[in-house]
Amino acid sequence: MSTGDKAVLGALLTPEESVLALIDHQPFQVANLHSHEPTMVINNAVGLAKAAKVFEVPTILTTVLEERGGLILPGLQEVFPEQKPINRTFINTWQDERVVDAVKATGRKKLIIAGLWTEICVAMPAIQAVGEGFEVFVVTDASGGVSREAHDMAVQRMIQAGVVPITWMAVLGEWQRDWAREKTVAGVAEVQAQHGGASGVAFAWEMQLLATTAGSEA
Repeated sequence: MSTGDKAVLGALLTPEESVLALIDHQPFQVANLHSHEPTMVINNAVGLAKAAKVFEVPTILTTVLEERGGLILPGLQEVFPEQKPINRTFINTWQDERVVDAVKATGRKKLIIAGLWTEICVAMPAIQAVGEGFEVFVVTDASGGVSREAHDMAVQRMIQAGVVPITWMAVLGEWQRDWAREKTVAGVAEVQAQHGGASGVAFAWEMQLLATTAGSEA
């Protein structure tokens, strides 16, 4: 492998370099989520959280004014039942020292963010973290805004600031990278089956076909 090839691969995500922040997936934010189908964003956020757990990627949960905006969505809390989300008053997550300290304590520089809403609670910390030297990736389909325009403009603004947009299954694929990484294959397959939409259906069908013996064919 050439030096150039190594540099290109280094731009991709690895579990060992990643830290994930899930920001404000709460009932109040979901109630005004109009850039995407809310159930899809929730599905993708939970899938992303489960993928992080499979790959042992440090994950930080955070909420804003949960006493008014509601507790973090049950599907996310169930992935990390032992973790109490950091409840903030700051709109910008990166202004809360507890969150920043938790990220920095991991020693990892590739920060993956998903949250509600894209134009506010995702864009603000993403742009600021880039300015502080982090490589920031925003999971666009596990995030959402109050309108399609608000989400899209936020993504464009973040790209201009150096943030990398990515989808949750792309994160999963980059973390896995090689099907010879047998330790995580079963977990990846389970996450895809549960949250991968048509990919999950196709995988279940493939398992059905593999389990069918020649003698049982019509």
